[in-house]
Order: sequence, then structure tokens, then C-alpha cells
Amino acid sequence: MEKTTRVCVIGGGVVGVSVLYHLTKLGWSDVMLLERSELTSGSTWHAAGGFHTLNGDTNMAALQGYTIRLYRELEELTGMSCGLHHVGGVTLADTPERFDMLKAERAKHRFMGLETEILSSEEIARVAPVTNIDGILGGLYDPLDGHLDPSGTTHAYAKAARMGGATIQTHTKVLETNPRPDGTWDVVTDKGTIHAEHIVNAAGLWAREVGAMAGLALPLHPMEHQYLVTDEIPEIYERDAEHPHVMDPAGESYLRQEGRGLCIGFYEQTCRPWAVDGTPWDFGHELLADDFDKIEDSIAFAYNRFPVLERAGVKSVIHGPFTFAPDGNPLVGPVPGLRNYWSACGVMAGFSQGGGVGLTLAQWMVEGQAERDVTAMDVARFGTWATPGYTLTKVIENYQTRFSVSYPNEELPAARPWVTSPMHDIWEAQGAVFGQQYGLEVVNYFALPGEPRYETPSFRRSNAFKATAAEVAAVRGAVGINELQNFGKYRVTGPNARAWLDHVMAGRIPKHGRLSLTPMLNAAGRIEGDFTVSCISEAEFILTASYGAQAVHTRWFERHSRDGVQVENISNTRTGFTIAGPRARDVLAKVTRADVSHAAFKFLDVRQILIGMAQCVVQRVSYTGDLGYEIYCDAHEARHLYQVLSVAGEEYGMRPFGMRAMMSLRLDRFFGAWLSEFSPDYTCAQTGLERFIQWSKGDFIGRAAAEAERTQPPERVLAAFIVEALDADVQGYEPIWLDGEVVGFCTSGGYSHHAQVSVAQGFVPRDRATDGLEVEIEILGEMRPARLVTTPLLDPDRLKMTS
Repeated sequence: MEKTTRVCVIGGGVVGVSVLYHLTKLGWSDVMLLERSELTSGSTWHAAGGFHTLNGDTNMAALQGYTIRLYRELEELTGMSCGLHHVGGVTLADTPERFDMLKAERAKHRFMGLETEILSSEEIARVAPVTNIDGILGGLYDPLDGHLDPSGTTHAYAKAARMGGATIQTHTKVLETNPRPDGTWDVVTDKGTIHAEHIVNAAGLWAREVGAMAGLALPLHPMEHQYLVTDEIPEIYERDAEHPHVMDPAGESYLRQEGRGLCIGFYEQTCRPWAVDGTPWDFGHELLADDFDKIEDSIAFAYNRFPVLERAGVKSVIHGPFTFAPDGNPLVGPVPGLRNYWSACGVMAGFSQGGGVGLTLAQWMVEGQAERDVTAMDVARFGTWATPGYTLTKVIENYQTRFSVSYPNEELPAARPWVTSPMHDIWEAQGAVFGQQYGLEVVNYFALPGEPRYETPSFRRSNAFKATAAEVAAVRGAVGINELQNFGKYRVTGPNARAWLDHVMAGRIPKHGRLSLTPMLNAAGRIEGDFTVSCISEAEFILTASYGAQAVHTRWFERHSRDGVQVENISNTRTGFTIAGPRARDVLAKVTRADVSHAAFKFLDVRQILIGMAQCVVQRVSYTGDLGYEIYCDAHEARHLYQVLSVAGEEYGMRPFGMRAMMSLRLDRFFGAWLSEFSPDYTCAQTGLERFIQWSKGDFIGRAAAEAERTQPPERVLAAFIVEALDADVQGYEPIWLDGEVVGFCTSGGYSHHAQVSVAQGFVPRDRATDGLEVEIEILGEMRPARLVTTPLLDPDRLKMTS
């Protein structure tokens, strides 16, 4: 066996061989895969083999589309058959809410170039005649849906990888993975030790065990999953064409043709986790014992939806484990804190996503970044707070909601509350309705007296509407207070701190006592972060950004580390409050002896101020567009600071507000939000962030790409719109129509309670982005007129914020 390799992929399922193939496709031939048994020996061999493009995240849907198109390429390259059956598939809707979800998905597909279509119940009966359409309102048809041969596909990937120079070693069990000081790895196997520059954990059912060898607790857990194959059914084998797939979310089932019969699988409520204490190393081509009891209700529902099943005998039962992450998406990318250790785990939909996962990881390894935003499957989207106990609880919930309607405002309840701020019980006593971000409980809004402490999930305006309006009115009319726990915060110190920040950030690094707003770019000029940088001294800076991107940003800082610079994540040890509104200065003046007049404390100033007994860092900046201040303190001082501020704010009618109000307030100034307007999918020239780039300084990451867009501006640009909405506002990814064609898409939107209009932001062709442009935005299948606006709805001259 070879003793050295550039990359050692651990795991011979469909994901592992896809990673291996894509590495060779991008030019790395010195790559090896280790499999403890035979290829496909984990979840791959007993998978149902279905594939589809439907996914709530557009980047995931695009990668699934890539995966499906790749199979023909593999067949042509290798001469092997993947056993492809492109039969199409329809997802059923039996409630208005589910139909809304499918219409929203269809709208997303328009700008993605996917040829899905909405079908009536009568059309479904013609397309999928074994379906009982009683109670069905319609469905979403996707012609790309189908199924394949899992074993043949895996071996086609393997052959393609070997053709590119890769080595595959079966019957080789990994025993240890030991890091060397230079960042490379010793992979100890039962056949000897391999020295690898990179490790890829694609171990599937054994990913937890392989991760533990490197000290990792990956947030993964296997679940038992069962599907049935029937005997021959005349209504199937007498057809002229193969029957399409049918996904029946109400029955938590998926159905497809298998030979002369049918295959149907279930995501039942009475589900069971498997191997809670670890996957046995000797498990492989075994199946679990049949368990009809747990799918009894599902089968009864299926007999009603597909009556032919009741007359068909059961030919075989496939009952095996699949591995899930807490949110059901894969865990892909460089693992934070470990050099040259990569994850390709948790890909439960391996034949829909495996090709896209392999491409993404190979691009990341070979080229330094993936070609599209990978947030939805980045292994760094979970922090150390995602313990095995948390993971198990959320994986069960994810399995049970696999076919549930996914609402844009939904907050799933399992494993909550988990991480809480020092203010949690105080907010709860005031009627807070919480959401969750990166494990943290965050106030969404405060329920009005007599209202339920629960936001109804909806694609339309929810029961939070009135409460949010009241919070917005308090901020715009007087002063509001909002907690700052849900910001990512970092302390950068050392003699080379300024020089390092000038290299990592594209914008201006401020002078002592000032702050600046700056994008952080990757080499391709796309946005890796949207930061506030505050200069406390020449040797100390504080950065703030998205709370949910902590591990992503920390990994980026580590990747670009330098001597003489220390970066400390203080997201949970520093907290505080923002106060915003026309009376914010009055409140601040009452709680400190410091001079906070405009002459002494200007917009974008940073001051260290004693408030009560708390030594605080106060920044004059506001995301609401009003006069505002961000006040930071040590976490153990937060309750005291709140008490001081709340007492001082009483005479001005100060009111706490949550993130629903914050997102409405920011729309009045057309401010962007992370992972909506600003993300690794977009550049500064597209989003308007180029105004924050400091071109006069030296080199910084992404400069060449950003400068290229100065001379050759991108075709699309971010714009704001007033929408003639009904009871549903833009959420994101709705297509923008102009002259009967889709010319762009929305990034986010909502209702401006201050201006009392519906607002959207989105990308349109640069040469058409003029004030007053009339377009249509498709919201839940309806074309709504919209008008491009360039003047903010609040304080267009920025006097409120800066005076």
C-alpha cells in the first residue's frame, strides 16, 4: 500500500467516491480513498436511490441539479451504467399552506432555470394515475426527478476517479488519525500508516467515530429508515411509460416504480434513532429487523392515497440506518480548529446531493473556495454548542418534519431553550417570543397583552404583525432598546493588528476612537463578511458581525493568521444593548457623567464610558436608521446595565424591541442583511458595498477581483422596490419580472411599519436599475406590481442618524 498521498478520503460510499472523482477532475491525481469493507458498505447500498431538485435553499437546489446532470457525464466517461430512470416527480399539496410552499418553490425555480410547474389535481391524476386526488389542491412537478442504481452509480464514480489517477483501497480499516506539527496527518490503518497532507471524513455511518479519532464531536446521528417494495401491480406494469415519483408530504411518504411494482418509503412520526452510543464497526451489509409497528399509521394513510397498494403484496422490506445532521443538510468543508481536515458527512440524500457535495469540497480544497455560497451545508454552521444531546434531539425533529411545510418565520421547538443570554428570564417576563440563532435564544418580538406567546408559522403576515408595528412605532417616535448578544464579536490585539486588519478587510481601518463599516472579501472578490471595526487603541480593535457566522469567520481568521496578532472570539463574554430613536441621546445622557452631546460624541465615534457601575464601550451607530448607540459590557454586567438604562428610559417611553421590528426598521433605509443582501454569492459592486472599500490603501484579500469590477461592472445590481403586496411580503428569492421575462430575483423584503408599505430588495440588470422602473414580483404564484425606488423611506439626508 502507498505510504504517502496528498488527500486521504475515508469512506467508500457515494459521497466519498464523488469527492475522490472531483479532486481528480480538478487536477489532483495523488489522492486515495480508504474503505474498511467494500464500496457502498454503509448507507449507500440499501438506499432507495431516488433523486430530486426540490430544496428550500436555492444553492442546495442548484447543487442537486448539478448532481442529477452529472450522471449522464459519468456514464459517457466510464462506459458504465448508473441505471438512470428520469421519470419526473410530483409533490402533492393537500392544504393551502402546503400549496403556498410549492408555489414559492416554483417561483424560486424560475430564476434558477429549473423547468418545474404547478399542476392542478386533475393534471396530477393524469400524470400519476395511482394517486387518489381526493383533498389534493395541486402539486409541483419536476421533470428531473427520478431514481438510479446506487451500486452502479457508486462504482461509476470510482472508475472515473481511478481514470483520473486516484487509488482506492478496500478492506482497509482506519484505526487512528494523528496530526503532525506541520498540519499534515498520519492515518493509521490495519495495513500500515499513510502520511496524508489532507484528510476527508466521508465515513457516513461511521463519521462520528472517525471524527472522534481527531477529537471531533461532529453533530450527526443515524436514524432508522424503512421502505417497502411490492409485488407486481397490473396498473404499473401495463403502463406504456414508467410511473413518476410521487411525494406525499401529508402521508410522510415517497413512492416510485420498482420493476413491475412500487417502492414506498416513510418518514414516520414514531421514528427511532439508531446506534445512539456509536455505530458498530462490524455493521455493513446488514439490514435492521422489519418493524411494521412504527409505520402502521403511515401505511394506512398510504393505502388511502395510493389504493393499489392495499391490493399488492409486500415483496421485500428495506430497513436500514441513514445519518442526519440537526437540520438535515450535509456537513461539508474545512473543520474549524483542525488544519487540513475536511468534512463530507451527513449527506442523507446522497444520490441527490453527492455530486454537488463532491464538487463543492474539491473546489474548496483545490481552489481555496467554492464557486457558490455553501452556508447551508458548511460544517462550521454548528458550533461546540451542538452537543450530542442537542444533536440527537434535533435529528429526531428533523426526521419527523422532513415532509412538513417549511415556513419562512417558523421556529422549531426541539432542544430549546439551549443557549440563553443573561437577559433571557427578564425578556420572558415581558412577553418575549423567541427565535433561535446559532443555538442562542433571541427575542423576535414581545407579544401584546392577551396575545399568544407563539408566532403562527405562515407564508403571509403572521400574528406578530401588530406587536411588531407597536415596537417600530416606539423606536421611531421615542426610543427602543434591543439586546446585542446576537452579534459575533472579536477582539484583535497585538502590535501588527492594524496591518493585519488592513490586509483582511477591504475597507478603511479607523483611527483611535472611531469605527468603520467594511466588507471582508475572498480572493474572488465575493463577500465573506460584513463587519464593523472599532479602534479602542492602536493595539486593540473590536470587530462585530453576524452571530451565526462565528465559526466561519474564526476559521477565516485562522487561515490568514500572522505573527504579532491575536484574535479572540468574545461573542458570548461581551454583550450589551442598542438604544435607538429620537430620544436615545436623552436616555444616554441620564446614565453617565460623560459628555454625549453631538459635539463630543459624533456619528461613528467610539467611547469608553462608565454607565452605572459598568465600564462600557459605546459606539454611535444604528442599524435602525435613527439616532442610536450600541452599548457593550461584560456579560455578567448586562442585567445591571439594563436596569440602569430601563429606569432612565421610563420618562421617554422606552420600549424593548425584537428582531422582527429590527428587520422592518432597516428596510426604511434599504440596509442590507447578512446572508440576504450580503453573502459569498455576491460582490461589492453588485451590492453597493464598494463605497466602503478603501482603494487608497495597499493590497488586501480580493483587491484584484474587486478592482476588475470597477472597470467592468457586473451586469446586475441591488435595488429596492415598493411592492403592491396583499397579505404576503417578499421573503427572498422571488423572481422579478420585466417585459414578460424573469430578469432578477429578490434577496429579502418585508413590511415597513413606519412607511406602511411593502418593501423588497433584489438584483436587476444594471442598465435598467433606474428610479421608477416598473416591474412585477411573483409572490406565492401571484404577480404583484412593484416600483424601483432610490430614495430611502426614512431620513434620506441621514440627519436623524448623524446629527
